[in-house]
Amino acid sequence: MSQRLQSVRGMNDILPPDAIRWEWLTARVADCLRRYGYLPIQTPIVEPTPLFSRAIGEVTDIVEKEMYSFSDALNGESLTLRPEGTAGCARAVIQHGLANQNALRLYYMGAMFRHERPQKGRYRQFHQIGAEAFGFPGPDVDAEQILLLARLWKELGLSFALQINCLGQPEERARHRADLIAYLEKHASALDEEARRRLYSNPLRIFDSKIPTTQAICADAPELPDYLGEDSRAHFAGVTRILAEAGIAFTVNPRLVRGLDYYNLTVFEWITDALGAQGTVCAGGRYDGLIAQLGGKPTPACGFAIGMERILELIGQDNARGEEAPDMYVVHQGEGNGERTGKLAFQAAEQLRDAGYRVILNCGGGSFKSQMKKADASGADYAIIIGDNEAVAQSVLVKPLRDAGREQEQVPFPNLTPFFSHHFSHRKN
Repeated sequence: MSQRLQSVRGMNDILPPDAIRWEWLTARVADCLRRYGYLPIQTPIVEPTPLFSRAIGEVTDIVEKEMYSFSDALNGESLTLRPEGTAGCARAVIQHGLANQNALRLYYMGAMFRHERPQKGRYRQFHQIGAEAFGFPGPDVDAEQILLLARLWKELGLSFALQINCLGQPEERARHRADLIAYLEKHASALDEEARRRLYSNPLRIFDSKIPTTQAICADAPELPDYLGEDSRAHFAGVTRILAEAGIAFTVNPRLVRGLDYYNLTVFEWITDALGAQGTVCAGGRYDGLIAQLGGKPTPACGFAIGMERILELIGQDNARGEEAPDMYVVHQGEGNGERTGKLAFQAAEQLRDAGYRVILNCGGGSFKSQMKKADASGADYAIIIGDNEAVAQSVLVKPLRDAGREQEQVPFPNLTPFFSHHFSHRKN
């Protein structure tokens, strides 16, 4: 017996109507980004493995154990399914000379891949919408991205808590790192196994531990804000001032770090308690050294990424209600093989589609009764009915399906689009 073929664990099909809700969400996020001057870019799903090891960091969890990497059968090159979007976007900016132009704002959306244990809100193939701003050195663009996200949450009817922190510059983090390691070494025997593994490779990530004993040790550890210089403090003060003036509520979390090595200065996360352990729905920050690290000229940069699956979990079914339903359903039947009625049905459907309406044309025949059942089940607002009498008169019957108080009306074919323009508040296009 042949093996039943199924999708790879943690890589899920997106079926209607979820796929329609997906499109509903991406359209609204893209619209918000465009209003802030961000332009779309598309990068490959597969990139050279060294791009991520250099950008993200050799000793991060992503590079050490989560990436899907493989050897190209043709030339032996090590390739990786992208685990995040910033590195690929930065590579494209360098490769195509975009960093040599004026400051630019870019956004992208698509699938990312990490070999993690699948759970609610965390999948092996997941999707992000990311935005990156290149060439802006001041705190204004950091704050503007947070304001953009606050606007987006409001338009989507969502509410999240904002946490922010300042990671300072590499030399400041280096001093903090040395003192942090020295402190943790004194308590190494009490640390959990994962924390001990990270002690010398990535000690900041020990703050993410959920083990109570490790958390207790971290409570008295040296804090990064105490190591920040004047410039770093001034940059962070500029960000918090703009947020406060805009009325954006936030919490400064001195323990907030990101799992990617390229961040400096501002980092932020939008979090919720509605998704269990997967509380972060959007995160980002500044990464001024990444472009130079990957071979480009020094370019300040700041960006963020939104977890699509997590946002959709929170939006629920009702926010995109009606998006999957057609506006009209065309029902038709005639004598013989129904050529006359079928011709008028096609013409009516195409005329309405030209005007931007969503129209389903009944295909496959069937009685008027069975077709009307399909029309009602489709969720359409109207049934357009065409029989032999209508074909001769070059008219159609328009029957409201969601308003029991209205009678069906006979509408001349040339007047079909003007008729509906009075019944819809706006055109669909």
